[in-house]
This record gives sequence, structure tokens and C-alpha cells, in this order.
Amino acid sequence: MTEKPMLILIAGPYRSGTDGDPRAMAANLARLEEAAWPVFAAGHVPVIGEWIALPVLRSAGAGLADPLADQVLYPTAERLLAHCDAVLRLPGDSTGADQDVAIARRRGLPVYHHVDEIPHRVPQEAV
Repeated sequence: MTEKPMLILIAGPYRSGTDGDPRAMAANLARLEEAAWPVFAAGHVPVIGEWIALPVLRSAGAGLADPLADQVLYPTAERLLAHCDAVLRLPGDSTGADQDVAIARRRGLPVYHHVDEIPHRVPQEAV
């Protein structure tokens, strides 16, 4: 158990295996988001890189098919990881999620593969 809430990056397939199909990417994002509640319920703050990267990409006037996407999506996750305390790696092939795990390990951050592995936070008032 931990006292301080962790900022946990949820990493998994988003574009991988979709062939650019917006519905498939939306389904992948929904799977990533399904993990948000269990992370939050454990007392932590979930974050998904696409929650940040997609508005940044749109504000640049670009979409996922634009060459700019690779210059926004991967770097956003890397910059975000500078603030994260851990990564939750969901199943599925994903170059970006694998990069997130590699960065987390280089930085000495824990990498969880199931929400049940994440330590529950002890609220400050309970300590």
C-alpha cells in the first residue's frame, strides 16, 4: 500500500492493428479507458497518452493519417512519462506501448500488467 496517489500511464494498442480504421481505433481507446476506473478506484490517477496527444494533434490542424501524428503521439507519451509514477501495460501488440514500457523501465518506474498488481493507496486520513 502507498500513501501518495500515483499518476499511472495506461499503455496498450491504439493504432496498432487497425489499418487506420477510425472505428477500430475508437474501440482500442475504449479498451484503454476501461482500465481507468480500476486505477482510480485503487486511489491513483489514470492517464492515457491519447487523451493529451489527440487534442494537440487536432490543434495543429492534423489527423492520425497526417505524417505529423508520429511526431505528436510518441513524443507526448514520452513527455508524459516524465511525470508518471508507473505504467499499466494492457495486452496487445503495440509499438508505442512497448516504447512506453522501455522508457518506464529505464527511469526505474514500476510496470504493471494487470490492475490487480497496482498497490491500493491508503488515504492520508487513514494513516
